[in-house]
Amino acid sequence: MAAFLLLAGVVVVGYMIFHNIFVKGAVCKSNVKLHGKTVIVTGSNTGIGKMTALDLARRGARVILACRNRQRAEAALADIKRESGSNEVVFMHLDLGSLKSVRFFAETFLKNEPRLDLLINNAGIYMQGSTEDGLGMMFGVNYIGHFLLTNLLLDRLKECGPSRVVNVASLGHNFGKIDFNCLSTHKELGVGKSAMDVFNIYCNSKLCNVVFTHELAKRLKDTNVTCYSLHPGIIETELGRYANSVFLMLLKPISMLFFKNSVAGSQTTLHCALQEGLEPLSGCYFSNCTVRNLYPKARDDAVAKKLWEVSESLCGLL
Repeated sequence: MAAFLLLAGVVVVGYMIFHNIFVKGAVCKSNVKLHGKTVIVTGSNTGIGKMTALDLARRGARVILACRNRQRAEAALADIKRESGSNEVVFMHLDLGSLKSVRFFAETFLKNEPRLDLLINNAGIYMQGSTEDGLGMMFGVNYIGHFLLTNLLLDRLKECGPSRVVNVASLGHNFGKIDFNCLSTHKELGVGKSAMDVFNIYCNSKLCNVVFTHELAKRLKDTNVTCYSLHPGIIETELGRYANSVFLMLLKPISMLFFKNSVAGSQTTLHCALQEGLEPLSGCYFSNCTVRNLYPKARDDAVAKKLWEVSESLCGLL
């Protein structure tokens, strides 16, 4: 019995050390206050987006919750106001799967809000389907919607600089590829409906986020706007929202032990948004609040330029 208790104690202590180092991860150390600043956080009605918005509201920022689902957004709005003690939190409807909605959001924002200091492109989706514009769902929501939104708001960001754009990507971008032939033919990053096909398309959309950030930094050179992409960690709810219920039940014990919660998952986003002195690292990719090296495919200048041009064409910016 004594040996068993000793072994159990070693396992528990070992797991606690593992959890604090590898699961919980680093914490944003910035103490900066944001009074007088305005931020937009897409997909901020749940998960890491909500925790990001809450932290920024606590720092005094005017926070725009840019979300598709009004009911969930209004519930999040009430939570964030109550927990932050701030009344400077506003919901604005944004459906990233609709280019019309993105344009209306940007037009409304620019008309009513004089400042924009931080744009956090956080929203993401993991499911097949098509947007109302005929784009692949993950391509349209995870990437194209944010590409258009960022471009429509860039002038305001420049006016209010120093300002930042933060693109929430994923470690999955390492497994992605950008097939321009598939984009041309299907307006999608891949075809197929198997679990592996869906995973690959998700990874492809996240590679687009990272490549977009690389190109955006080049185009913002000599301005007072910087940009960053990041992996938030493996989050308990990141890929499961639309998954099969049996899969979710099987995944739950693993997620409880080895996945980050939403607070821990928001830390690298907050680091990229707030940490002083990151300007020389514009265009870089972060994980666990630390800049990371990218594979060549994620920083290929020719691919980045072509993706930008294709994206302009698809969302009507040309």
